[in-house]
Amino acid sequence: MEEEIFGPVLTVYVYQDQDWEQTLDLVDNTSPYGLTGSIYCRDRAILQDAHTALRHSAGNIYFNDKSTGSVVGQQPFGGSRASGTNDKAVSLNLISKWTSPQAIKESLVPLTKHTYPYMEQ
Repeated sequence: MEEEIFGPVLTVYVYQDQDWEQTLDLVDNTSPYGLTGSIYCRDRAILQDAHTALRHSAGNIYFNDKSTGSVVGQQPFGGSRASGTNDKAVSLNLISKWTSPQAIKESLVPLTKHTYPYMEQ
């Protein structure tokens, strides 16, 4: 979990329930990179805890949805930490050059497949 990898990569880390806070700390402090991240969970309180703990860990966070840059140009997008300046390229929000906003996308309907409609043609 320390390298910045560009490609279809899924990192899975199994932890015990009692180690939740230490796991959040591990995720937050292991890598100097932070382009995007995803959190999958059914408990909204846990999502809120994770977002609070990881609020500076990535430029974009996805809740219960795949981490993707495919909506670039439709939502602000940019990395944090060593993954960029978090200036949200292709965005009218130029103030973000001097701040560090985080785009959040949450899906309330569970995913049933990982592909996009154009892939089915």
